[in-house]
Amino acid sequence: MRVLIVDDDTELLQLVKKALERDGHQIYTCVSGEQALEMARTARPEIALVDLGLPLLSGEQLVTQLRARDSSIAILVVTAQSAVSSRVRCLDLGADDYLTKPFALAELRARVRALSRRIPRARGAEKLTWKDVQLDFAARKATRSGQDAPITAREWAILEVLASRVGQVVERREIIERVWNQPEDENTQASLEVLIGRIRRKLSPEILSTVRSQGYRLATGSNEQEAPVP
Repeated sequence: MRVLIVDDDTELLQLVKKALERDGHQIYTCVSGEQALEMARTARPEIALVDLGLPLLSGEQLVTQLRARDSSIAILVVTAQSAVSSRVRCLDLGADDYLTKPFALAELRARVRALSRRIPRARGAEKLTWKDVQLDFAARKATRSGQDAPITAREWAILEVLASRVGQVVERREIIERVWNQPEDENTQASLEVLIGRIRRKLSPEILSTVRSQGYRLATGSNEQEAPVP
């Protein structure tokens, strides 16, 4: 995977770079948001690790601009800010995951592995249509009323889990374990709720229904095609 690391802490930057290189990733490093935008344009990374405390162009601004340029890039925010409000704000801006400093390199590497499994890849012709919403899981392309809907890597992962049992309730615990690759906790619960809200805003409020105290269900439609099986 092509991974872009953006952090003005050069010592930490090199530490993370070496760890991910050992995992076989191609690494690009930047110490500012401006450099990162130029690097993203030329290198086209599949995953970006973004620190929030960047000079000039902030980490949040960088997340927003990276997401606007590329809906498929997986963005992991890495920051010392641990407040839930910061986590929610970053997810709303387009981040796929959030890791607070200090962190164990083993956890960072695991999160990058989890994100890499959600990067668009060649698959069969697997599509789902509901009213004016079309989801092409093979191409990772979503449209609503003929207009592109920018679904992020983590949002696609959630949709794939729900589409594996379209029309049935999928428990929150199962979604979190399959998408985040970790047990359910307060942070992943909050992240899931934010991402479900984002999917509804991008596609339709009715396409996902909440089953209280259980989980979520992807709506069925009379003209839908075969849903993907993960």
